[in-house]
Parts: sequence; C-alpha cells; structure tokens
Amino acid sequence: MHVWRADLAAVSGEVAESLSGDERARAERFLSTRDAERWRRARGLLRALLGRYLQREPSSLRFAVGEHGKPALAPDADDAPAASSSASASSPRLLFNMSHSGPLALFAFSGTAAVGVDVEVARRAIDEVAVAARALDAAAAARLQALDPPARQREFLRAWARHEAELKCLGTGIGAAAAPPELRALWVLELAVGENAAAAVACERAPSELRRWRWPSA
Repeated sequence: MHVWRADLAAVSGEVAESLSGDERARAERFLSTRDAERWRRARGLLRALLGRYLQREPSSLRFAVGEHGKPALAPDADDAPAASSSASASSPRLLFNMSHSGPLALFAFSGTAAVGVDVEVARRAIDEVAVAARALDAAAAARLQALDPPARQREFLRAWARHEAELKCLGTGIGAAAAPPELRALWVLELAVGENAAAAVACERAPSELRRWRWPSA
C-alpha cells in the first residue's frame, strides 16, 4: 500500500488541466471558490498519481463510480500495465481511494486489496456526542461525553476518520449501519497529520508493505 499526503495550497493548479469535462462542471457547482479550487487540485493530483503508476497520460484516465460514490478506474484504464510495486503483473487492477478536508489531501493505492482513506480537519463547532450517537454507536458517544471539550474534539476526529476510512474501504458509504460485521475484519491504521486534524487508512487485509510520501516528492 502506498499513501500520499498533500497540502493542496502547495499543489500547482496546473494539475487541474487534466480534468474531464464532467469534473470541470462539478467544480463549477461549488458555492465557494476556495472549495472549488481545492477540489480541482485534489482531483487533478489523483489523476497525476494514477498516471505515474499506470504510465498513462492523466487526462486519458476514465473513472467509474460505485453505488455509494466510491470511484474506481473504468475498464479501459484499469487494464493498463502497472509501473509500481504496488500493482503487480498478477494483479492488473490499481485500487485507490482519496480524501481531502480543508487544505489536506490523502491518497491511498493498492494493487491487491480494496482501500479506504479519510482525513478530517477541525473547522466548525459541532455536537460531537450527538453525531457519534447517531453515526457511530452508544459506546463511542459515552466515551466522548466523559472528555473535556478539547479532548472530545480530538477523539471525535480520530473516531470519525477511522469510521469513514472503514466504510470507504467497503464501498458502503456513510449511510451504512454504524458497525457492519465486515468492519471487524478490516486492517486500520491512524495517520499523523498534525494538530486539529485526524486521518486513517483501511484495507481489506494488512498490507505486506506500507510506504508513505508527501507531494511533491523529491
């Protein structure tokens, strides 16, 4: 498994030149210019990274979307040869997932197993206990209730990032049951992404190797 981290403020806007017409149209629907630009850069960087692994022009890649919105490479791109140890000749598919929150973006890639990744940056005040009770479980809500507000926010971000990464790995979306049985079998790792933020990556099984980079790489 390979995990890339990027500060979208430091990503060149040129990466967005590879976006498809549909992607450009989606970016135009954002109400915030800043959010639109971050989305364009995150999506463009995803294409750039996939292009590196698959030895293809980023603009040539085509995506399919699962029932709950998880992206995957469409068959015409998925059949391309891999250029990385993360995607071997015996496993031609390149499986991936991405997440961005505020200026932070994470991208996870695997050639052998489904992955899910999530990053959460604290931005506005919410009722963490109520959200946890609704989307996680009663035990998680009780743990948060016992903490002071700063610690509660940190622990909520950690729990939420893990939960999102797990559901994105399964491709079920956040509307799934709080704890489907499949979650117990997933491999999950929390990632350090700085203060007031949390992140996690999930995989169907423990990877034989995990490598992490920042964009741009040396």
